[in-house]
This record gives sequence, structure tokens and C-alpha cells, in this order.
Amino acid sequence: VQLQASGGGLVQPGGSLRLSCVASGIVLNFYSIGWFRQAPGKDLEGVACISGSDGGTNYADSVRGRFAISKDGGENTIYLQMNSLKPEDTAVYYCYAKAGYTYWGQGTLVTVSS
Repeated sequence: VQLQASGGGLVQPGGSLRLSCVASGIVLNFYSIGWFRQAPGKDLEGVACISGSDGGTNYADSVRGRFAISKDGGENTIYLQMNSLKPEDTAVYYCYAKAGYTYWGQGTLVTVSS
């Protein structure tokens, strides 16, 4: 099983990025999926998720209205569209897929700076 995250980079405040996480070895439709992030010197923080049971989405208060999580079942890929980025969004972003056991991606660095 592998989750391959990509799409991070350097972006100016107010800009946008789209993160992708391609899964192999599992079928994402059977999992709860989402993104966590870890900023320098801070704890891991849940960002957004999609429930595997009912497809409902949930967002951290800090990103609600700016970020959008989605899934492409055909491509077996998780996305995180990030708009109106702020310097405090700077972090390594990790995707995950959970169904009892949790699989993690390797992380992709997002830096928001002018």
C-alpha cells in the first residue's frame, strides 16, 4: 500500500495550491480519508476529511471556507484545494486513509511567504 502526496511548493499569501494524494494497493472508496499538517515546532493538526461511511466532510476552523477536500474514485486520488493561503498555513501536509488501520502519505511541504 502506498499513498503518494504531491503538489506542495512556495506560494505567496493569498495564492492557491492543489495537493494530490494517489493511492495504490487500496481502494479509497472504502476508507475515511483526509489531510493532516504539521507546522514547524507545532503538533500534528487535522485539516480536512471525508467520512468513509456517509461521505460527509469536516474541516478545521482555521481552514473552513478556504480549503476544499475532494476525492476522485476513478483515479483513486484525494485532493486538497487550498485558496487564500496565509503564512500560518505553512506546514508539511500529510494525506491518510483509514479503515481500522491508517495508511499515511509521505508528506508534501507547503510554504506561504512573500
